[in-house]
Amino acid sequence: MIDLNQFKIDCANVRKQSPLTHCITNYVAMEINANALLAIGASPLMSFAPEEMDEIVRISNALVINIGCLDRHEIEGMKAAAEAAVKYGKPWVLDPVGAGASRLRTETALELIKEWHPTVIRGNASEIMVLAGSSIVSKGVDSNNSSSDALDGAKALAAITGSVVSISGATDYITDGYRVETICNGHPIMSKVTAMGCTASALTGAFAAVSRSPFEAALHAMAVMGVAGDIAAAKCKGAGSMGVEFIDALSNFDAEANAKLIRQ
Repeated sequence: MIDLNQFKIDCANVRKQSPLTHCITNYVAMEINANALLAIGASPLMSFAPEEMDEIVRISNALVINIGCLDRHEIEGMKAAAEAAVKYGKPWVLDPVGAGASRLRTETALELIKEWHPTVIRGNASEIMVLAGSSIVSKGVDSNNSSSDALDGAKALAAITGSVVSISGATDYITDGYRVETICNGHPIMSKVTAMGCTASALTGAFAAVSRSPFEAALHAMAVMGVAGDIAAAKCKGAGSMGVEFIDALSNFDAEANAKLIRQ
């Protein structure tokens, strides 16, 4: 079960330390990722150029690599950033958006994992299953599978890579290959708002920068996502206002009061 006291400490530390969270993310997700990081108390930085990756990662507290809009120049930036994260001992999160939809996406994600060992791999069920070696038919960036379908693959992937694996879905699963925790918060309307998964990865990066363990960082980030989603869904009138209410829920997030809303 989640350690609620440590959850509150991590939430407080994100606001207190305002970790600089460097995101190499896709064009669709940039604004909502930046706004979500600002709302929860972190400091976002968006940079793609390979030429500045070493300098940018060195001054950052965490790195998030999201492969949503790939091109060759951006891939070189991702590799340089991951290499720098390992060099400087910075936690980094891989979001393998659309892995399985194309060979380029799958091979890029697998290379990043093999060569630079992400601290956390966060994706939907289909993406995690592909990375774990399952032969499935991908539906672009969306998942055809439930998060529970991916659990065995996630555990194997975590055990092999040493990464924490975080699967988003109706139930979120977080595993290090041995332990498994769940977060059962969140609302179906979240799937109608673009870049929610990408935002989960960005928040995971911020929490990884301040947490005592990657496992807890991933768990606490998904708890914040889910609870904020529940709060926003209760107030919104549809998908459009859901995005606004979600950012407000993060901005007003009170870990002391909201911890009791976490469902596992």
